[in-house]
Amino acid sequence: MATDQKTNPPQFGSDEEIGYVGDSMKAPIIKDDYDPDKDTGDKNLTTYFETLIHMLKVSLGTGILAMPKAFSNAGYLLGIIGTLAVGALSTYTMQMLVRSEYELCKKRRVPRMTYAQTFEAAFAEGPKTFRPLAGAAGVACKIILFLFQGGACCVYIVFVAENLKAVGDQYFGKTDIRLYMAYLLGPLILICWLRNFKYLAPVSSFGNVMTLICYCITFYYMLSDLPSFSTRQAVVELDRFPLFIGTALFAMEAVGVVMPLKSEMKNPRQFRGWFGVLNCAMVPITILYLLVGLAGYLKYGDSARGSISLNLPDNEVPAQCVKVMLAFSVYICYAICAYVTFQMLWGDYLEPKFEESRKKLVYEYIGRTLLVLVTFGLAVSIPNLELFISLIGALGLANLGVAFPTIMELLTRWDKYHGCVFALFLLKNICLLFVAVYAFFIGGSTSIINIYKKVIVGS
Repeated sequence: MATDQKTNPPQFGSDEEIGYVGDSMKAPIIKDDYDPDKDTGDKNLTTYFETLIHMLKVSLGTGILAMPKAFSNAGYLLGIIGTLAVGALSTYTMQMLVRSEYELCKKRRVPRMTYAQTFEAAFAEGPKTFRPLAGAAGVACKIILFLFQGGACCVYIVFVAENLKAVGDQYFGKTDIRLYMAYLLGPLILICWLRNFKYLAPVSSFGNVMTLICYCITFYYMLSDLPSFSTRQAVVELDRFPLFIGTALFAMEAVGVVMPLKSEMKNPRQFRGWFGVLNCAMVPITILYLLVGLAGYLKYGDSARGSISLNLPDNEVPAQCVKVMLAFSVYICYAICAYVTFQMLWGDYLEPKFEESRKKLVYEYIGRTLLVLVTFGLAVSIPNLELFISLIGALGLANLGVAFPTIMELLTRWDKYHGCVFALFLLKNICLLFVAVYAFFIGGSTSIINIYKKVIVGS
């Protein structure tokens, strides 16, 4: 997988990094000081402040509404400690990810790589023992990314259905949530047939405005007449703590947007570092998630739902508007998430096989429809928002958010340290891998057991 620099000159190098012999520009001479951060091309790129705003926007999604439920599985004291720990862990592992990508891009003389490409390159450029595993590592990473994005689509279906049901039950009587999911099936298929993001842009912007209004109304309800700390538990039963970990990881991890945002910056170096975009965004994000989780737990205690919007009064019009507007906004999010999920499968594997077929477009629409049907089927089988969120957070983000960035750094920086420094480097990364294993196996199994009890057994 490693690039042969003598026979295969880079395709992406900028004029500052590649010199040429004569006017014919046929004999490239690659300098040793290639810097991916300077090879940004001629695109209209974002500034530090613009990227910071984007980072805040994508991180403050519907996951923040699940934090009160996360606190109910930890208690207010353990919840505060756990939120700070997950926030610090997420920030650190994302720093590891962008740092590893930078070093691997520098080795390969390319300006940027995707998450899966970076994971594969870490094996290919790492110790010789691991190089034969590079191809399998890349495929495994793509599969987990695909499953995680598909799981997020399932979460969105349950979220929309639960919020619509909360309003509909007030006017049409109690109805099974699965029936609301069935009502959604047609609109979900239609919106996923859109093949270009530009058609969603105006609707998405409108959805963002509605989401902001919903948050303001929700926080008003949540912060009104808060009970005292004495009415809530500081630490709940520890066997529920893995559910907190899964939910907090799902809510706070933004690993999927880190590399795309960094790649669109005029100066990508400003993304990492002590006062880079990543740190300056994650500090207020962590604090806000902590405050929402704490206030929501104080307000609703163990009755907190998978989305705090579901705890708002069912018979009050402002609360009903919140649920409907959030349902619409997340419906748009489903289309975006499904688009990304489908492109992982179609663009890399299926499209080349149908390139010469006259029915290529038909096959594409069939694939988009099947994706909706599969995510719909999973959502119908597990119509429980809080358990679905915890499960996807534990199984998906324990790998993508913690384990994979740790493995990337281990393979990329294996030969950078020696002696005691290397021992500390190794110990630190082993500890992070243990955290990932705990979140994956303990958090995942706890979520699966609770799904079995509440959904299948009905206890």
